[in-house]
Amino acid sequence: MGKLENIENEIQESSVYLSSDEKSSTSKLSAQRFENHPVQVKPWVHFVAGGVGGMAGAVCTSPFDVVKTRLQSDVYSLAYRKAMKSNNFLLQGMQHFKETFNIIGSVYKNEGFTALFKGLGPNLVGVIPARSINFFTYGMGKEFISKNFNHGNDEDSWIHLLAAINAGIVTSTATNPIWLVKTRLQLDKSASKQYKNSWDCIKTVVKKEGILALYKGLAASYLGSAESTLQWVLYEQMKTLIKVKSEELARSGHERTSLDSVLEWCARSGSAGFAKFIASLVTYPHEVIRTRLRQAPTEGGKPRYTGVIQCFKLVMKEEGLVSMYGGLTPHLLRTVPNSIIMFGTWELVIKLLS
Repeated sequence: MGKLENIENEIQESSVYLSSDEKSSTSKLSAQRFENHPVQVKPWVHFVAGGVGGMAGAVCTSPFDVVKTRLQSDVYSLAYRKAMKSNNFLLQGMQHFKETFNIIGSVYKNEGFTALFKGLGPNLVGVIPARSINFFTYGMGKEFISKNFNHGNDEDSWIHLLAAINAGIVTSTATNPIWLVKTRLQLDKSASKQYKNSWDCIKTVVKKEGILALYKGLAASYLGSAESTLQWVLYEQMKTLIKVKSEELARSGHERTSLDSVLEWCARSGSAGFAKFIASLVTYPHEVIRTRLRQAPTEGGKPRYTGVIQCFKLVMKEEGLVSMYGGLTPHLLRTVPNSIIMFGTWELVIKLLS
């Protein structure tokens, strides 16, 4: 950066003797020089920023995560469907929105305030490394692919796609045991507790079901990589549109202010939320399948669900298409603001550490 700073200083010093039109030209030249030499973000910065962003989002939206997990499970889902007053899909969606907050109130009343944060411990233990790994792997993957296969240009959609797929697979494999523990704890009723804490849950699962049980739902998690992949691709495209708009304003002679920077940050954070909203709607059924597989209910002493395809067919046959979207409302109420908070925090931390 030393060479770039010298260039900028030279331009600013020489501009003292220039007319207003010439100053405008030198300002544009300065911006162009820095545009051609963007600040390189070190890999560890992505790692730290991703972890901090993930932690902030998880803490703020934990109650919705508890409700979502319960509505995805077969026990809670059955009780909830009985309480629904209409068979109309749209009316049920509206009831879901209303009942989501009723369930939060019910959990608070019957199980206490801390029940709204059940599973937050393993969730944070999972979220922080998961987001760190995801952002780190995505950033490194994008840089590697662009440098070796696209002459350094990292703005093409296919690069975002490949980097996101790679990041999703690596993250899912590394963190699946943590998510399994979180799911089991969130479904553990206070009246008949099976697990004392996260460590007790791990010991019980390994003892009764074997060590491979910690990877139940991993296949569904790989399918879930499609969601994060779609979100990354959409987010990058919207970021490009925001960048183009900013460059157009700069070329028109608009002088950038602090407000412009804040609005641009808000636009990018909002883009992350919108990208998550679309990605969730498209890929949500995998969430239900994954929760059922991690829940691991038994029937006649045998596992009720034995695999992704068998689980999908059984749920569709016995509960219908609507059950594949069980917990969608609290999921959206959680993940959309979660993404806004997470990506917004990620960008802020990157700026602070770069």
